[in-house]
Amino acid sequence: MEILIISGLSGAGKSKAASYLEDMGFYIVDNMPAGMMLKFAEFCAGGVGGRYSRVALVYDVRTAGSETELSDVLAKFRTMKVSCRLLFLEALPETIIHRYKETRRLHPLQRNGGTLEEAVRRERRIMEPVRQQADWVIDTSYLSSAQLRGELLRIFDSQGEKGGMSVSVSSFGYKYGLPLEADLVLDVRFLPNPYYVESLRRKTGMDAEVYDYVFSFPQTEGYMKRLRELLAYTLPLYAEEGKTVLVIAVGCTGGHHRSVAVTRALAEYIRGLGYQVSENHRDMTRS
Repeated sequence: MEILIISGLSGAGKSKAASYLEDMGFYIVDNMPAGMMLKFAEFCAGGVGGRYSRVALVYDVRTAGSETELSDVLAKFRTMKVSCRLLFLEALPETIIHRYKETRRLHPLQRNGGTLEEAVRRERRIMEPVRQQADWVIDTSYLSSAQLRGELLRIFDSQGEKGGMSVSVSSFGYKYGLPLEADLVLDVRFLPNPYYVESLRRKTGMDAEVYDYVFSFPQTEGYMKRLRELLAYTLPLYAEEGKTVLVIAVGCTGGHHRSVAVTRALAEYIRGLGYQVSENHRDMTRS
């Protein structure tokens, strides 16, 4: 079982980090006191195969006990068959103050009075012993949400940013309208049309005869070559920007022949680049 403790300063992005880690398969528990972590780990490890394989526990100034409490827990985890690591998020005081003023929320250490700046600087002092034990420290002062997600994917996902983005490739027919969810629309109506070959008319791009016909022309290969170059360049940029799902729609007139064949080829190519790919054919069965 893998346990990740997410800690850090209020306003540094712990909640966002937790939500991104949840998307990566972590079971998230917020506001977990150090004294309860061992019991919870035993609970998670119980049962056949364990209840959860990846658990992230959020520990912050609201639940921080003595300076040695978390250290003692980490030391005990090392004696168990548990991988336990600590992620600490921080930001510059002026950045945290600006974020609190934007959200108009009350800092946890302001509940008994005092200024926001005093609360921020006091929390930094309280959490310093935790920071010193961290396996990773991420300063979010100048990170966008997408960049934070990308950094977490790089650290905690074996596929890195590729694992954080799935690609849906779908064929469609222009006569039935554009797919509303499409991010990229590719028009392949310029390719030779199998519809005008009597023996292929009632087949689709899923049939080998139609697929081979579409790809027998030099313009198809020329187009695919340039399209592969474009996707090899742009897909990593979409993943880096933080996109979770990219929808590529490939259209021909009826959505039966050319778009289906090209969609099949594109899906195979993108899968070969290491991305999660789904392939759909919206209008292929329409008459």
